[in-house]
Amino acid sequence: MEADIETESSYPIEGDNIVEKITYKDEKVYINKTQYFDNVKENIWQFHIGGYQVCQKWLKDRKGRELNFDDCNHYFYILAALEQTIYLMEKIDATIPEFPLS
Repeated sequence: MEADIETESSYPIEGDNIVEKITYKDEKVYINKTQYFDNVKENIWQFHIGGYQVCQKWLKDRKGRELNFDDCNHYFYILAALEQTIYLMEKIDATIPEFPLS
């Protein structure tokens, strides 16, 4: 089964693409004062794996750097993959309401 990985997120503002201060507000992930990834749902922003908030950690690891085209596309892929992961987790929870199975 192949997953359909895509996102409704966008990166609408042109600028220097320098990751400075990462903030989340109104479904926007700001990388600096003016530039942001738009349409990022809160449940995706808040998603943790292994104690790390995935969306924030990826950007924090690039603080002080310029995001190029491939970096932005990779971040979109991360957002889409997390959205698909959350969807599949909800589907599993609906199928198997109690865990562990008796």
